[in-house]
Amino acid sequence: MKNLIVATAAFAAVFATPAFAGDDMAGMNMSAKPSAAKASSNAALTDAEVKKVDATTGMITLKHGALENVGMPPMTMAFKAKDAAMVTQAHEGDKVRVRIENVDGNLTIVRLEKQS
Repeated sequence: MKNLIVATAAFAAVFATPAFAGDDMAGMNMSAKPSAAKASSNAALTDAEVKKVDATTGMITLKHGALENVGMPPMTMAFKAKDAAMVTQAHEGDKVRVRIENVDGNLTIVRLEKQS
């Protein structure tokens, strides 16, 4: 019985070898950059509406769509602005497009564009 188990395992190992083993990958370009579509989706902007601007804390409250890059569903939430220019540029009621990222453990608006 033990010999049968050993023989079965050896047989499975031989036939379970991936098809690309050996030199089959020799012609592949391993230095290729990610596709432009993937790169652009990583920097995607989300539609939002400015609900409140607090210049003293540098926070902007947004009613936003899904923020897929940080795993957040649509909601209304205050975010730290990356720089003071964003705080002075945003006004309650503005329709904007934003990029939110986790910066040093804080969800931060790293890009804000007003929509016309």
